[in-house]
Amino acid sequence: MVDLLDLGQSVLKAQPFSAYIGAQLVSLAPGSAVLTLDIRPELLQQHGFVHGGVVSYLVDNALAFAGGSVLGGNVVTAEYKVSFLRPAKGDQLIARATVEASGARLATVRCDVIAMQAGKESRCAIGLGTIVVLSPGP
Repeated sequence: MVDLLDLGQSVLKAQPFSAYIGAQLVSLAPGSAVLTLDIRPELLQQHGFVHGGVVSYLVDNALAFAGGSVLGGNVVTAEYKVSFLRPAKGDQLIARATVEASGARLATVRCDVIAMQAGKESRCAIGLGTIVVLSPGP
């Protein structure tokens, strides 16, 4: 039997951009996923906050991993929305995604992005998206 977290980590490792920025999949269970990312200077924008594109990346990937955990993998993000609540700053970002509803081909997933600074959590973004099973090609 394949361990879900091991499978997810191999999928993440196969994503060149995820490897490039250093994202880690630390938890994957049916209906939930947690990604982490250590904050480094290269990930910041001009005001010293984590770039919104990096935060959005975490939302997108966490949504897809959580959705894929109930849809059986082979999924992509059909759409997602991110609401930025406060600047992302600190030592690490944590993206916690949870499936809110799912069917045979679609899952609606929510994600909270938390900035960790000196051991304190601060929610910096909320995401909501739709994950879909890829259709077989023609």
